[in-house]
Amino acid sequence: SGARLVTTAMYQLHRTNGRFALCTMCIGVGQGIAIAIERV
Repeated sequence: SGARLVTTAMYQLHRTNGRFALCTMCIGVGQGIAIAIERV
């Protein structure tokens, strides 16, 4: 689910001391959504 993807991305940012993460999700019928996360 989307919540799991975002939570995993935030965990990996913390674990690797990263700055940016990108999550993309397919909704179907040509639709989609993306979220860019910046660790500050």
